[in-house]
Amino acid sequence: MDFDALFTQQLDALKEEGNYRIFAEMERKCGSFPKADNYGPDGKREVTVWCSNDYLGMGHHPKVVNAMMETTLACGTGAGGTRNISGTAHQHILLERELADLHGKDAALVFSSGYVSNWTTLSVLGARLPGAVILSDALNHASMIEGIRHSRADKVIWKHNDPEDLNRKLAAVPADRPKIVAFESVYSMDGDIAPIAEICDVAEFHGAMTYIDEVHAVGMYGPRGGGVAEEQGLMDRITLIEGTLGKAFGTFGGYITGSAPLIDFVRSFASGFIFTTALPPAVAAAATASIKHLKVSQLERARQRRQVGLLRRMLEERGIPHMPNPSHIIPVMIGDPVKCRMISDMLMDDWGIYVQPINYPTVPKGTERLRITPGPLHSDDDIAYLVEALNSLWQRCAIARAVA
Repeated sequence: MDFDALFTQQLDALKEEGNYRIFAEMERKCGSFPKADNYGPDGKREVTVWCSNDYLGMGHHPKVVNAMMETTLACGTGAGGTRNISGTAHQHILLERELADLHGKDAALVFSSGYVSNWTTLSVLGARLPGAVILSDALNHASMIEGIRHSRADKVIWKHNDPEDLNRKLAAVPADRPKIVAFESVYSMDGDIAPIAEICDVAEFHGAMTYIDEVHAVGMYGPRGGGVAEEQGLMDRITLIEGTLGKAFGTFGGYITGSAPLIDFVRSFASGFIFTTALPPAVAAAATASIKHLKVSQLERARQRRQVGLLRRMLEERGIPHMPNPSHIIPVMIGDPVKCRMISDMLMDDWGIYVQPINYPTVPKGTERLRITPGPLHSDDDIAYLVEALNSLWQRCAIARAVA
């Protein structure tokens, strides 16, 4: 059997739909973010990055960079194994203490990525709590969906950000079954924010555990960067808070925080934690430095919010359609996969602007978009140049404008 032919057939179909993913070859330049070098057919050139999840530019902050360099020189590059076999470093313990403090919890546990922390934790909770039912928001991330699926627990999907539907679904579950309500705070594609207090009200009424994914919120919201739950004074009502080190904190890894028994339970039974190599100590040290800085500094968050507001106003003035939301994520709507890819390519080729197209299956068909994430290191001139480019391409490609 010609397996390559079978692979190629499906790849060709993906390309015809306009949903084939092309990765831009980029090289970040420390100290120059959001500028980066793009390697293309004509060689290397500088571009401006508009789609990074390093939301605050902390991956380039001197404190973070120096912490990683100093720890690498002191401890070497790798962790040496799993956390169980020679891989637990002093830096891991310090990081977990910092994370537990950030979220006002007893304990924390660090994983190799945010995807792994979601997948592993939901998997072990659903599998090892007898009779567990996991109630999942309809727009939860793929990592949460995969974890729930792998757990083989009963799953109930509730309407996105709809506490009333969640209440109906919980009421239908027998009172003696363990119930886990899983949702996100900031949803990464639409940028909308969950009604956390109302969800907690419903979950508490039915005796359910709450599991919140704050990966797009940690570092960004709250007086110390603890996320939306901190900003709204709700962290104590959430059973488990999951987050990432790879977005606003500018490093790499994922984590969970919660009560000491909950964290020890996951640590002791989760294969996705037990059998994987630990984060390098230098990464853990850099993450700790970033978290410590953002606990006390408001500068990055304030500047980032200013630039988001400025870009939104300028897009509105030009009639460039973008999805309204209260978060830092600006989805510029195109609604066609071919045009979305084409505009992304023209921004890169003609304007030196890097923003990846977001197509199906990441978003539903017909809602294709450019997902723009302004940061504190984007200048006002950067923003004006981006809007000029988008305005020009909207005319060139005959795309409908927003109606005021």
